[in-house]
Amino acid sequence: MLILLELAYFRVADRFNIIDKPNLRSSHKTIVLRGGGIVFLFAAWLYAAFFGLTYPWFIIGLSLVGLISFIDDIHSLPDSVRLVVQFTAIFLMFYQFGILNLQDWWMVLIALIVCVGIINAYNFMDGINGITGGYSIAVLVPLIYLNGIYDFISQPFLYTVGISLMVFCFFNFRKKAKCFAGDVGSISIAFILLFALGLLILKTQDFSYIVFLAVYGADTILTICHRIQLHENLGEAHRKHAYQIMANELKIPHTTVSSSYMAIQLLISAGLIYLPINHYLYLGIIIVALTTAYLLFMKKNYHLHEEYLKSKLLQS
Repeated sequence: MLILLELAYFRVADRFNIIDKPNLRSSHKTIVLRGGGIVFLFAAWLYAAFFGLTYPWFIIGLSLVGLISFIDDIHSLPDSVRLVVQFTAIFLMFYQFGILNLQDWWMVLIALIVCVGIINAYNFMDGINGITGGYSIAVLVPLIYLNGIYDFISQPFLYTVGISLMVFCFFNFRKKAKCFAGDVGSISIAFILLFALGLLILKTQDFSYIVFLAVYGADTILTICHRIQLHENLGEAHRKHAYQIMANELKIPHTTVSSSYMAIQLLISAGLIYLPINHYLYLGIIIVALTTAYLLFMKKNYHLHEEYLKSKLLQS
């Protein structure tokens, strides 16, 4: 059903010209259908239809944030509109968690800001073929494994999400992608994974499981810090992420870069699960290791991006 729905969406996207055109900041050179990640939203709706409305407030929040992102894919919306909907959706997720109370309002507020930041960071990382689908599978696999131990979420829900990721990867994880995730895809899958990860953290009372997002987190946060250092407008599109420099300046195939991010995250997650080490010590070691790797990579290769920008300015 998900395959059929995805194919039906392709016809709609082609009919209404929902496409992604390459520009100076893009990592692709041809026009590609946008919004193929709507299959993640379809997956959540199908799960609710077949297995019951187990998580009603989460589904409502996901629908809100997914649909507003889809509208943004078609016609650009003001940041304020998207942020209001995203905060509302995260608030509904927290209500589903059962963690809303006046006594801890300040903790809830901080958590709201952090979670909105995470789903937008996930969106920032959606820039090359395969990276959103592949990395999301790398996050989902340990969640499925741990759910067999802690039973913190519906296993059929995780399997349904996994099937939607495989469907999307079939069309996106390739040299010439049939479609891109679009904001609807990257924001929706981030919201879904954040929900599952949140339930795991609440069940185990172990925040160190945030390491399941470590690779994306390091690339996003350190790139933002780099752009602040360069006095750039953070709202403008760019291609300064480490994965973008690998794909664009170093000419490493998109699928290779995506597979590398996927493999590194899987290894990090496996280390947390299997190594006999304090989880928070392990989290600290991973943060230091990824930060060091990022800084060394940029020191060696960032000049290639500067040369690219200079060449484009000369051409214009």
